[in-house]
Amino acid sequence: MLFIRYRHADAVAYGLLEGETVIPIEGDPFGAYARKANPLPLTEVTLLAPVTPSKIIGVINNFTDRAREQGRAVSGVPQIFLKPPTTVIRPEAAILLPPQSQQVEYGAELAVIISRVARWVSPDEASQYILGYTCANDITARDISDADGSPARSKAFDTFCPLGPVISTTLDPSDALVTGRLNGATRQMTSTHDLLYSVPQVVAFISSVMTLLPGDVILTGTPSGAGTLAVGDVVEVEIEGIGLLRNKVDGNK
Repeated sequence: MLFIRYRHADAVAYGLLEGETVIPIEGDPFGAYARKANPLPLTEVTLLAPVTPSKIIGVINNFTDRAREQGRAVSGVPQIFLKPPTTVIRPEAAILLPPQSQQVEYGAELAVIISRVARWVSPDEASQYILGYTCANDITARDISDADGSPARSKAFDTFCPLGPVISTTLDPSDALVTGRLNGATRQMTSTHDLLYSVPQVVAFISSVMTLLPGDVILTGTPSGAGTLAVGDVVEVEIEGIGLLRNKVDGNK
């Protein structure tokens, strides 16, 4: 199934996407829900970020090619960071470049959506706590990260986590092609088969550190090829089985 979160006639709701048709649901994907009557054409709704997470947890250098590109040794455990919920924006919304940075980079990623409260989950149990997957763009102010020696500030600016367009509940996260494009040119293309730490391993590790709540998002890492953004750029993340996440770049207002 493909879940979406959308706005229609000033109301926000969850629905199922079937082709070019939106099937409204009563409830939400994290609990009991029922299909409603009166389907809507996709063209009549505005797609929103598919979740409103309490937190976003990312994994640093989770692809061998990215670690090599960054000149970093592979760690013995996943290296994680947090993004605040205020970084989340919907498809087609503008990524705003903060005046504090001169080197803001994109990063195409597979995002995991947590379905229920998870704490001390084993890798074998991880799939029971995953609702599905969506596209993410992990935006980073690289010069700030280098200056601070930490990702905390560099990844926390408003608009620095585009998500969408849908949540796929049937995607196989072990071998999904992740593609990142800048102004139509492919800059990143790697399969999640090449993740250093698999989705089950990442969910298990993070749940041993903190309690994961329904709607929380895990960013599984970006492959090599991430580059710098400029005002006017269009950046896209595409993942097989999920779709295309597209955002423009603007100056901070």
